[in-house]
Amino acid sequence: MTEFLKNMKIGKPSVKAMVFWGVALALAVTVYIVIGNFVQCWTFTDLPGIPPASCGLTAEEGGFTVNEEGTPIAEALPPTPQIIPEANMPPAWDGASRINILFIGMDARDLEENTGPPRSDSMILFTIDPVSKTAGMLSIPRDMWVNIPGFGYSRINTAYPSGEGSQLPGGGPGLAMKTVSQFLGVPVDYYIQVDFNVFTIMVDELIKIGGCLQVYPNENMILDPIGSGTDKVRLTTGGYRDLCEGWKVLAYARNRKTSGGDADRARRQQEIVLALQKIIFAPENFPTFIARASTLYKRLGSGIKTNLTFDDALQLAVLGRDISPSSVKTGVIDPQQGMAVFDNTTLNGQDASILKPIMDKVRILRDEIFTTTGPASPLAQGDAAALMQQEEARVRVMDGTFTPGLDQRAGAVFQSYGMNVTEVAASPESYSQTLIIVYGPKLYTVKWLQSTFGITARQIRFIPDPNQTVDIEIRLGSDLAGSIP
Repeated sequence: MTEFLKNMKIGKPSVKAMVFWGVALALAVTVYIVIGNFVQCWTFTDLPGIPPASCGLTAEEGGFTVNEEGTPIAEALPPTPQIIPEANMPPAWDGASRINILFIGMDARDLEENTGPPRSDSMILFTIDPVSKTAGMLSIPRDMWVNIPGFGYSRINTAYPSGEGSQLPGGGPGLAMKTVSQFLGVPVDYYIQVDFNVFTIMVDELIKIGGCLQVYPNENMILDPIGSGTDKVRLTTGGYRDLCEGWKVLAYARNRKTSGGDADRARRQQEIVLALQKIIFAPENFPTFIARASTLYKRLGSGIKTNLTFDDALQLAVLGRDISPSSVKTGVIDPQQGMAVFDNTTLNGQDASILKPIMDKVRILRDEIFTTTGPASPLAQGDAAALMQQEEARVRVMDGTFTPGLDQRAGAVFQSYGMNVTEVAASPESYSQTLIIVYGPKLYTVKWLQSTFGITARQIRFIPDPNQTVDIEIRLGSDLAGSIP
């Protein structure tokens, strides 16, 4: 074994490769974010069930006043949104548990000034499972009749303006997250909010790099991004069609004038998500993304709000590379499939059409998308060492103490635990504390190192790099040197 370890070779990490995945992160997360913003007809259903209109609940009884569209009217506009203070940020993601992110797209009125807090035009709950390398998207109509915490029953698209107008902690995104979590019965960990302009800019940039998006329309439709205008395009059936401009992609995502209404639109939006994902992760497009990433990020930053930290987003990018489109589960709460029924109620003295969920059907759909073992699927259960061994991460061991032979002895020790050590070498610099560098999404190996050797989160660095020959790099410090015989 000693001779085997001696013959192992290691390549020096590439700076460009490190930058590469940082860029892929911004693009991958933004794309999912962006699409969520335009899925006008999506929101989640309530597990406890929804009272029918005959219960007589109105918006006024919920404690707020609404206009004819069912949007709460604030007496004064809320202050300009500020960057979330670090103290109010959610707990850091552990990198291995299932993560659920709510994507919020704003109503067309969001483009206008002095119209009050806008309604959410779309909601998609996106879930990622680091263990199985799978993901899912659940879309729900904006007219879903739900119980908004603190405000009573109303359409789900009023949760955002209710939180903004009342200046609640967390604002509109916070109340939207609580509403979705309460009705679906799953935790909502983070949110990402994007506006229409960001979407079109992002797609235009992707098209320049990867070419037109291909869609497969099932019905003839007229593409017009926001209402009546002169920039209309007719899209016909009969095969794949190329969309070569961002505003056309947006119009395709927002169009609901087909036989399936909002459910059709939700499926088109999910179709675009997967098309964009394909462009982003195409190997031939990565170098160009790197070159344009900084400029693109500056242009999009003002149109994106999120409580995701950079480190968490970086870990998502690591996972994104290994999630194939075929493993992404998609679902729409579709009235035509018996998941909801149309009804009428009264909002602010006016008749209003709403959509009431059939909870038994919604729960089935929810469980199909989120997990095979439960909607809140946490870190996989089982022996930490066994999980690490099953993961088969390629590990590089480096001596950061300059102790003769330590790298080889440490490699043998880690191998005795069942770790797949493939390279050993001297570290480029010395360390008092051991440093773990994560190049690929092998999170159970990281968890095992934490539990076995007391490695803290501050000793772990996520540097996604598809060009590396290993997934994990252990740079031994003097803190662990004494434990290596």
